[in-house]
Amino acid sequence: MIIAVDGPTASGKGTIAKALAQHFNLPHLDTGLLYRAVGRQAELQGMDPDSSADALAACDFPDALLSDPELRSERTGGLASRVSIHTDVRKALYERQRSFATQAGGAVLDGRDIGTVIAPEAEIKLFVTASVDARAQRRFLEMKQRNDDVTLAAIEEDLRQRDERDRNRTEAPLIPAQDAYIIDTSALNKDDAIQAAIDVAEDVKASFS
Repeated sequence: MIIAVDGPTASGKGTIAKALAQHFNLPHLDTGLLYRAVGRQAELQGMDPDSSADALAACDFPDALLSDPELRSERTGGLASRVSIHTDVRKALYERQRSFATQAGGAVLDGRDIGTVIAPEAEIKLFVTASVDARAQRRFLEMKQRNDDVTLAAIEEDLRQRDERDRNRTEAPLIPAQDAYIIDTSALNKDDAIQAAIDVAEDVKASFS
């Protein structure tokens, strides 16, 4: 069983995907981390994330980079959004994601194009979303807990820019799969959002069992 969880930044898709993986005892892949690693590698090597050639070269990052805590920073998230618009980068990372999705027993993947591009045959497809205001508030609180110096207005603007790039890129834009279940977490706390996703997943699973 493949479970695809898509959605914009800070919508809660990662938290939901991890919970679904635990609930169904399936391996989980945060595909956004791969793009963050590419963005981080480009930064470390002094390359231009807006250059297709530089971004493609950065796809050859060492596996150890995936454990770098800097990948979770807002700056790296912005770099990931910039490198992800390049067709060559998406092609380079496609097989890695596809192999994980099709492993024996199934898997849970979260990202922005899992249900539409990486695993369109996924039995369960969720699209997790939330308003920009709600997502900015969540990200602001997370960053304040890490003592990051950032303003709520800056986070809101960054999210809007990322949404614009993700939704309007030519290759694999951020859109719900036609058969995806939409979960709006704007007014939900963490536990309620997870439960809503589990309920949908269980209902879908029961329908094809």
